[in-house]
Amino acid sequence: MNERSTIAFFLFNLSGGGAEKRTITMAEAISSRGYQVDLVLCKVEGVLLKQMPEGIKVMGLDASPAWLAKAYAVAADPGGFRALLRPFLVTREPPVPLLCLPALVKYLRRVRPLAMIAMMKHQNLVAVQASRLARVDTRIIVSERNAISYEIGAVSKDWSLRFLAPLIRRLYPQADAVVTVSKGVADDLASCTGISRDLITTIYNPVVSADLIAKASLPLNHPWFTPGAPPVILGIGRLVPQKDFPTLIRAFARVRSVRPARLIILGYHLNPKKTNERREALIKLTSELGVGDDVELPGFVDNPYAYMARAAALVLSSVHEGLPGVLIEAMACGCPVVSTDCVSGPREILDNGRFGPLVPVGDDYALAQAILKTLDQPIDRDRLRQRADMFAVDTAVDEYLNLLRGDRKSA
Repeated sequence: MNERSTIAFFLFNLSGGGAEKRTITMAEAISSRGYQVDLVLCKVEGVLLKQMPEGIKVMGLDASPAWLAKAYAVAADPGGFRALLRPFLVTREPPVPLLCLPALVKYLRRVRPLAMIAMMKHQNLVAVQASRLARVDTRIIVSERNAISYEIGAVSKDWSLRFLAPLIRRLYPQADAVVTVSKGVADDLASCTGISRDLITTIYNPVVSADLIAKASLPLNHPWFTPGAPPVILGIGRLVPQKDFPTLIRAFARVRSVRPARLIILGYHLNPKKTNERREALIKLTSELGVGDDVELPGFVDNPYAYMARAAALVLSSVHEGLPGVLIEAMACGCPVVSTDCVSGPREILDNGRFGPLVPVGDDYALAQAILKTLDQPIDRDRLRQRADMFAVDTAVDEYLNLLRGDRKSA
């Protein structure tokens, strides 16, 4: 496809999460190949807005009254009324992406993009509904980023998401392609919803780019990274239960009891109030464990790669993931990694532990032992960089463009 065409990405906002970062990376790469790229957002907000590459349009969708959005949802699929009932129709406060459904229909009719790639559950569902109503030939790709059994399954702590499985099972197969970021997420999606595994394509996230490598080499003005200072252990992620930073802090306290070390956790919560609450709770834990002077939580930073390039190890303590980009980013920076063996992604990235130890979820003792071993016997940094190359941006873009041309595959 050499002609100028528009490819749209449909997201909630541009917060600093992994899905948003990967979207910007892929949008820039697709734009460089001669396509117009639109980022269509439910809310034009987020820390990544200031990192937007030139030539990419950011477009906000107006929210409609709840009654109108619900009417659109029913009109899009009258036969799916029962599946719509509990997650969308009877709730007093429908999810924001649903309120944007009428505006998304207008966007599709006006722009008629070659394709629209939606990111995460509510956006995926609304994208399919909008396509049915707009009646345009735009190819719709829905993308799952996490193991959804933890969000809509029996272990979910969010009751409002538990009713989504029938709707996902009904609407996802109506998209032109269903994409997951790892084989583990694909298996989980099929198991949790009943969607045929043959309908699901796995495309690894576009993570490793020239820009990432360039940022890793930039200076870092931080006193903990001076020559002769104790090794720094790094944790990165939103301050949410999924990332399980308390287990990381407890593991660090065990490490600190036997050798000098420091811990930096980069991340925040989308809600500023919750950021403060959870940061204070983590700081309190470090104080209780006697390691407060050796732990820092600076929040969001523009260039985490400079930290990765200088850290002794990056540790992922998550309860569940999809394809944790921080592991790949750290490896691309030559940083040794340690991870929980959570569902899903770490085992695929680390090739069953060949490129970094995998430990049980929530086991701070095992995590501490793995960190100590990594500090004493780190994997060769060039070997880690070579492994990270399989998650290069161009590889992911090629596979997505193949889907846009109609080349389905399953993996």
